[in-house]
Amino acid sequence: MSFEIVKKDLTNWQNRKEWFFNREFTDTYEQWYEGPYKRAEVWQKKVIEQLVKKDSRINTLLEFGCGTTRFTRWWNQIGIEASGGDISPFMLSQAVHLFKGDLVMADSHFMPFKDHTFDAVAFITTFEYYRDPVRVIREAARVGKHGIVFGMMNRNSPKVARRRIQQAFGKNPFYVTATFYTPNHLISVIDEALKGREYSIEWTCTGLPKWFPVQQWSVPYGDFFGLYVKLL
Repeated sequence: MSFEIVKKDLTNWQNRKEWFFNREFTDTYEQWYEGPYKRAEVWQKKVIEQLVKKDSRINTLLEFGCGTTRFTRWWNQIGIEASGGDISPFMLSQAVHLFKGDLVMADSHFMPFKDHTFDAVAFITTFEYYRDPVRVIREAARVGKHGIVFGMMNRNSPKVARRRIQQAFGKNPFYVTATFYTPNHLISVIDEALKGREYSIEWTCTGLPKWFPVQQWSVPYGDFFGLYVKLL
């Protein structure tokens, strides 16, 4: 595929500027994960794997907001056949060189797939940027037959205050348009989106300080939480 037709000054999505439409940030995304975010990534993958592998029905998965396929590549490592979707041509221009599976450039509010194409749909640190989260969840429940996976930046974290202070001084542009959720806040949105459906929910938190005696728990505090919706 060729992405040369995309203008370098493209910065908007949903009528607002987004960091993942800015090559200043997308070109260095992979390096950031290999640097200061590496330890956090290890624990995020641990909690997501624990939640998803409990549902033996999940063999295929679509990750929307896959970015450079950092997590999409990992799903295959734990025995799940993954495909990726993203709205950012700059992210996908890297993904096509890093990921051997299927990729689609599309908006998660309008997933270009038939009903029950995949066993599950996943959102890893991307759901925070959607303007109509109810619609996105309904689309995920339509395309994913058995479950929906969420990896979320937690509002119950001291890092949220630090990020907002940085933004006030013109620093840290990555979360300007993000909505930070708590587990209960996300569950209330899920309940609205899936009204009339039968499902169960399980979640766990991580992203705790390195010196803390535990790195994962069932208390809604920490920089990250994983949540799995099991469709019944």
